[in-house]
Amino acid sequence: MSAASSPTAWRVLNAVSAEAPVAVIGAGVMGAGIAQVAAQAGHPVQLMDAREGAALAAIGKIGQALAGLVAKGRMAAEERDAVMARLQAADRVADLAGAALVVEVIIEQLEPKRALLKELDALLAPDALIASNTSSISITALANGMATPQRLVGMHFFNPVPLMKLVEVVWGAETDAAAASAIEQLARRWGKTPVHARSTPGFIVNRIARPYYAETLQVLQEQGGPPALVDRALRSAGFRMGPCELMDLIGHDTNALVTQSVFEANFGDKRFQPSLVQRALVDGGRLGRKVGKGFYDGVPEAPPPVAAPIGAAPGVTLAGQGPLVDRLAGWLTHRGLDFLAAPDQDWQGLALHGLELHLTDGRCAAALAQQRRQPSLAVIDWPLAPDRADGLAIAFAPRVDGMHREAARQLLRHLGWEPLELRDIPGLVVARTIAMLVNEAADAVWQGVCDAEAADTAMKLGVNYPAGPFEWLAALGPATVAAMLDALFNSYRSERYRVSPLLRHQVWAG
Repeated sequence: MSAASSPTAWRVLNAVSAEAPVAVIGAGVMGAGIAQVAAQAGHPVQLMDAREGAALAAIGKIGQALAGLVAKGRMAAEERDAVMARLQAADRVADLAGAALVVEVIIEQLEPKRALLKELDALLAPDALIASNTSSISITALANGMATPQRLVGMHFFNPVPLMKLVEVVWGAETDAAAASAIEQLARRWGKTPVHARSTPGFIVNRIARPYYAETLQVLQEQGGPPALVDRALRSAGFRMGPCELMDLIGHDTNALVTQSVFEANFGDKRFQPSLVQRALVDGGRLGRKVGKGFYDGVPEAPPPVAAPIGAAPGVTLAGQGPLVDRLAGWLTHRGLDFLAAPDQDWQGLALHGLELHLTDGRCAAALAQQRRQPSLAVIDWPLAPDRADGLAIAFAPRVDGMHREAARQLLRHLGWEPLELRDIPGLVVARTIAMLVNEAADAVWQGVCDAEAADTAMKLGVNYPAGPFEWLAALGPATVAAMLDALFNSYRSERYRVSPLLRHQVWAG
């Protein structure tokens, strides 16, 4: 990644040494967490907030948190006392003149941040570093107006800061390579895992994560199924929380604002288009858990267990070849189900009693049934984590009779999966979501925002995804992902589902 050249001789070792004084401006949850981490790493830390008494109150809460660690035997009392001795409240920005690093964590608005950064730029020593914890504002825009913009670096932490390992080290157009290197080294000293990102809307995590919410909101807008079913399908793919319960936890107002910000920053790119479903929730005051109602009233209940299958396990035929077929074969064997392999078939999935269960390729069951002249047909979602799944989405073509529908349900239950019956929408839930997550990551790499390793690390550590997007791509193959996206594009005729040039090139390269 390139950076602007700078005549400034950055004292990298001074900036990352344990003795270097650190200042944090903003004593909210994030600012207090950053101050705690810096003090635990050995730095003398000044914490400042424009609200009178806020910094002292935050330091008091840090003391309570550390006392809890001592009570649990996870920290020695002497260590707690040493950490607290390194924390000091500051009253004014002028009190921070001796800091080697200042991290701003104030309101997420451009002009207040830019004004503060200009003030710090004039105050601090020439070799001091300045970092912004912004989650979405351009570092290039924040640096505009600074006399030495080379020393400004994005240092985006994730909440809760003491526990979350990821730090996005964000380069603006003027950021000096040595400044970014110093912040990377500092993050490692603080026990974090840094990833480098170029300053573009959403950086890495907030950009790549948008489809996790957007595809579910699209499914709900099409009345594909209720929130609990959609959440269960994605938890069954290995995600810790389904998108509906996660949006309830984040707050729909917050999630909608981030989506709107990324959408506008990308000049209205359809891929980031906000949702009418979420707007209705915000307009109606259903903001999520903080008000007791969102998609769910309060915290969603645990889903019912998989129903016990009825009768003996049926013998099935496993059709086609490919990574998803291989997963099905392994799981059929694990569950003790007899099957006949038919790798020469021109489709992928399971056949039993005249019914074809196609692994979704993005086409609806009705379309496949018409094209294949096979009325008894259904589509099933991608079994990405069969050993952890307790449900799998399925949709039936309109002419499938009751006997075949029940046979399909029983087969899924013999495999250990509750059938999650959706309306016949393109790509079901898991497949379309994973394909779009991979596609967004591929575009980020194609555009030089980050590299593939950084994308995988960021998504696993920043939002606890079960795999990184490029790990999914390696497991599925670019042809599978591109075919899903092409089918979605054909169904919706929307630029939202355009295939990233990176994926297309990988398909062409075989």
